[in-house]
Amino acid sequence: MAKRMIAMLVVVIAGIAVLAGFKYSQIKTAMSQDWTPPPEAVTTVVAKSEPWNSTLSAIGSVAAVNGVIVSADLPGLVEEINFESGRSVNKGDVLVRLDTKQERAQLTAAEAARELTRLNLARKQELLGKQAIPQATFDEAQAEFKQADARVGEIKAMIDRKTIRAPFAGVLGIRQVNLGQYLGGGAPIVSLQAVRPAYVNFTVPQQEIGRLKSGAQIEVTSDALNAPEIGKIAAFEPQIDEATRNARVQAIFDNRSGKLRPGMYVEAKLSQGTQSSAVTLPASAIAYAPFGDSVYIVENVTDPKTHKSYRGVRQQFVKLGGSRGDQVAVLTGVKEGEEVVTSGVFKLRAGAAVQVNNTVQPSNSAAPKPEDS
Repeated sequence: MAKRMIAMLVVVIAGIAVLAGFKYSQIKTAMSQDWTPPPEAVTTVVAKSEPWNSTLSAIGSVAAVNGVIVSADLPGLVEEINFESGRSVNKGDVLVRLDTKQERAQLTAAEAARELTRLNLARKQELLGKQAIPQATFDEAQAEFKQADARVGEIKAMIDRKTIRAPFAGVLGIRQVNLGQYLGGGAPIVSLQAVRPAYVNFTVPQQEIGRLKSGAQIEVTSDALNAPEIGKIAAFEPQIDEATRNARVQAIFDNRSGKLRPGMYVEAKLSQGTQSSAVTLPASAIAYAPFGDSVYIVENVTDPKTHKSYRGVRQQFVKLGGSRGDQVAVLTGVKEGEEVVTSGVFKLRAGAAVQVNNTVQPSNSAAPKPEDS
């Protein structure tokens, strides 16, 4: 019985050894072979030079040359409203009058007191000429008259401050007061904006500020405008923002149409020089990275191990210029005639095999439009 058990054990061990040797042989053979991943499907475009206008684009905001919330200077009841919401007004037009009954009564009393001191001063001056009174008595009468006259002027100024006028010509907003309403000092009455001309404020990177000049023509567009508005650069902020390294620029527009409204979002475009040529690629062809932007160029690649040639990609770092529509200007790194990957760049690496399929191409238009427009 023991001999039979030993014989079975030997047979089992021998079988395991044969299987292990066979498996080892398979693994060794597989490890000796080089595995290559399947080629990635990509689309490509042949790089070519096109005319390129160097244009700087920026997002801007419209601001009024003059814009305020007209408010009450002194407290009081609204006695009269002389404007309608949304109307244009001229400088000095009366907008609101507050109740001044008490101030007018005080003015009457002050004028009477001033008249009395004036008569008293005239008498004292006559007596002084006859040397019937000392100089000090005349000086007191003169000071009393000046005080009474100043009191009249003070009350008149108070009455005038309760007549609220337009500080400049412009367009009124929506009325915020009603007849008989009590207004505290500083209470808002209506918005007043001078929209002709209008400012557009925007920011540009610090490396672009040297190319801009005061008086240069600028164009703004918006979905609220039927046609672009043309203006010119008026001023530059002398200080660069330390957080963004951008400089603030202000342009001025005639705004004769009145369509540029304060607070409106617009896109500003500024030509930076004469027309030149540049290699243009779809924006989808650029692999953006903190260490540098790059593209993948399709060419015949030789495997260093097998020395076989295959269709692969070479990663090429590039320097980019401006953009227009779907296109990006490549200043350096890509030569005219090279085949550049336009989609699928996120899954590529240097030396990766590719299979080009240009049945469907990414958009590459200088002025793209929505399909349903």
